[in-house]
Amino acid sequence: MSKTPPHPISDVATKLGLAAADLYLYGDEMAKVDPAVLSRARTSGSPPRLILVSAITPTPAGEGKTTTSIGLAQGFARLGESTCLALREPSLGPCFGVKGGGTGGGRSTLTPEEKINLHFTGDLHAITAAHNLLSAMLDNSIYFENRHSIDPRRILWRRVLDMNDRALRHSVVGLGGRRQGVPREGGFDITAASEVMAMLCLAENAEDLRERLERTLVAYTYQGEPVTAGCLGATGAMLALLADALKPNLVQTMEGVPAFVHGGPFANIAHGCNSVIATRMAMHLSDWAITEAGFGFDLGAEKFFDIKLRGAGLDTALVVLVATCRALKMHGGAKKKQLTVPNADAVAAGLPNLEKHIENIRTFCEVPVVALNRFDADTDEEIEVVRRHCEEQGVPFAVTDHFAKGGDGALDLAEAVMAHAEKVDRPFCPLYPLDATVPEKILAVAQKMYGARDVYFTKSAERNLKDIRRLGYEGLPVCMAKTPSSLSDDPRLRGRPKDFEITVEEIQINAGAGFLVVLTGEIIRMPGLPRHPLAEEIDLIDGEIRGMS
Repeated sequence: MSKTPPHPISDVATKLGLAAADLYLYGDEMAKVDPAVLSRARTSGSPPRLILVSAITPTPAGEGKTTTSIGLAQGFARLGESTCLALREPSLGPCFGVKGGGTGGGRSTLTPEEKINLHFTGDLHAITAAHNLLSAMLDNSIYFENRHSIDPRRILWRRVLDMNDRALRHSVVGLGGRRQGVPREGGFDITAASEVMAMLCLAENAEDLRERLERTLVAYTYQGEPVTAGCLGATGAMLALLADALKPNLVQTMEGVPAFVHGGPFANIAHGCNSVIATRMAMHLSDWAITEAGFGFDLGAEKFFDIKLRGAGLDTALVVLVATCRALKMHGGAKKKQLTVPNADAVAAGLPNLEKHIENIRTFCEVPVVALNRFDADTDEEIEVVRRHCEEQGVPFAVTDHFAKGGDGALDLAEAVMAHAEKVDRPFCPLYPLDATVPEKILAVAQKMYGARDVYFTKSAERNLKDIRRLGYEGLPVCMAKTPSSLSDDPRLRGRPKDFEITVEEIQINAGAGFLVVLTGEIIRMPGLPRHPLAEEIDLIDGEIRGMS
């Protein structure tokens, strides 16, 4: 497929009403944008509308949520509408692991693709550095007299790395004698799961980020009292490392539609949404801001509403729910190698998963539109099965072919979104009030989003609950860490599982981010590489990076 040369990023910025003085250029293809533009009055007379793109429960067959977001934005542009994307940055872990790049695909791709998928503007490296600076200062404080009386057995702050590396999940640091530090158990999470990542994505501005960093809980004293980043004097240096990373990155789609790509938390182990600043900027500079939340609606979109939008005071006008016949077949019991074989019955058998996610959208009092991302092997009969089901559910439906046709392949979806988006903002309905107890919040998510019968708390989780009550963190929302492969906490259960229980293994206090991370099932926060990682296929040949997508 031939690629159209990208427009100079300054020309893309002009479409949004940005001037050269608003940009920090990274060559001709990328720029950071000064958040000060948010203080200027909007030039458009139309109120901005925020569109969330989510999906059914992911399968190895793929759903194409990012690709659909990009295609939809290009469809809006084809219709002459003012539009801008607000998406997350890819992590090197999946890029070199099993998923590959995070810039869309086909004719619905962000550019410069390879740069975005690799080092981009250095945001994830800056987050990694700021996080690990705090780790270093924490261990240094213990080494030099331990004046804060930090209990090495109760250190909460793990190190991070933006790479899948299972060997680092559990480690012992400080070995090698007295001069090497104080030996203790530790480990690594992936940078996408870093609380610094969450704080940067949820912060309104630099001062808000400073306050979040200051109150970050990192350890307990021997007396059980909290130790924060502020106690260690780390806040200023961390903020200095994050100064440029706080500015949203401006790139474009291959059809020249502006896109802010900023922040990169995963939705199975973090809150899964791009930065509040980038979302606000897309809304401030266009009439239609299109964003996405990670994995299925039960994970990223739930956190998008209950954590991100509630904290930022934002709201959506409509939710696009992405599905594919391939994924529905897998939810209906088909094997991956059978997905190209016509099987309308398997598609029909997988519809309960789609139905549950439609229910979930409506639970938030939001308007759903189903986008069927078409693949070459899909038959008219299979597509008709999904169309009829959506009609029975009273849900607008559109078939998209944006992978092959770009914006032209998403015109039906764009028109459906424009027709059904809320004309007057109607506030969404959170799943739970913030003054509910933590077990009540967890149960609300488990029952309303997942369809669970009940929640079981391990002894470790019950001890965590006692600390949360003792330290006064009960008013925080919950960020559920759960497998993305199932509505349950068992990745083997596809479709719409019934009569299951969610097991809460641990609850972590993310005081800076402003939520409680609830670890369920066998979820881990440092992925591993597959047997044959994509890194084996990536190469630099004649100055061109190949094998990235």
